[in-house]
Amino acid sequence: MNTQNQELVRIGITHGDFNGIGYEIIIKTLADKRTLEMFTPIVYGSSKIASYYRKALDLDDINFNLVKKADFANPRRVNIVNVFNDEVKIEVGKLSPVAGNLAVLALDRVIEDINWGKIDVLVTGPINKSNIQSENFKFKGHTDYLASKFNVENFLMLMVSGNLRVGMVTEHIPLKDIPSKITKERILQKIRVMSQSLQKDFGIRKPKIAVLGLNPHAGDNGLIGTEEQEIIQPAIEVANQEGILTFGPYPSDGFFGSSNFRKFDGILAMYHDQGMLPFKTLGFDNGVNFTAGLPIVRTSPAHGTAFGIAGKNEASPDSFREAIYMAIDIFNNRKEFEEISKNPLQPQEEPQFENQKDRRPAHRENQGQ
Repeated sequence: MNTQNQELVRIGITHGDFNGIGYEIIIKTLADKRTLEMFTPIVYGSSKIASYYRKALDLDDINFNLVKKADFANPRRVNIVNVFNDEVKIEVGKLSPVAGNLAVLALDRVIEDINWGKIDVLVTGPINKSNIQSENFKFKGHTDYLASKFNVENFLMLMVSGNLRVGMVTEHIPLKDIPSKITKERILQKIRVMSQSLQKDFGIRKPKIAVLGLNPHAGDNGLIGTEEQEIIQPAIEVANQEGILTFGPYPSDGFFGSSNFRKFDGILAMYHDQGMLPFKTLGFDNGVNFTAGLPIVRTSPAHGTAFGIAGKNEASPDSFREAIYMAIDIFNNRKEFEEISKNPLQPQEEPQFENQKDRRPAHRENQGQ
């Protein structure tokens, strides 16, 4: 696809926890100058910390263009906005309250800019859920915080790797609390958000959604639990009445073990590990965390801060790179969806997820999906 006359997507990138692998994967991704043909990167963080990692990891193939505000970003440079100017102590691979505070500062700054239309999409660097807690941040992660900031009640953490898309009814809560949170209405809300996102964000006109059971063997007809019969199945029936192609409930082990998951466009798990374990087994290297249901596009790599390998030049940028590509694709798919919605009588071709393919560096085509 020829991009000579197209306006580049402006991507706001938060640096996350600066003691983790955030700067390493950002630098490794943006050091490839061909990426600047696809988008305009604007990193929200610290030019001093970026320079430290660039030198410490011997990653000299990148120069940051320091700008005071996103308005001044150069579309052909890797831009960085300083969200703070003071000196900070970098403790690679260690928890630091300062790192948590500055992660929130970068996040708040990028939210402000996306609200003002200064950037188009948001890609967040990994944070640590422990040191980020404060009076201003009492959330379990990016997903809850962004939903609060944009006043969204119905949202979904959707893990994506190629055609594998896994969402969770419950996320970061203790295992003992899960059954009380599994309700018919909550399941229906997640199914609706997933269905709408698959259409609007991924260009799938009539998505098929699989719903997993809560208990082993999906309850075995009530022998191992009744949630499937009393809660999950009724929610599936209502979803189908609403025109959403929804199937299940399926026992998780057999569902993924038999490759049955490949038949569906989206999979809804009941709790975090039920969805994350198979997802990370099947698609961890290129996995992306996408927040469905937000008015903005937000993606993130599927991994965390990885303190254990921070500063060792061992971190792979693949997941972060894929998060950027996916943010661009979703941004363009949303625009196409809006155009189709405005002109519903026009002949419609099935939206394709290939709208960025020709603009990606060659190595993108060699990566597994």
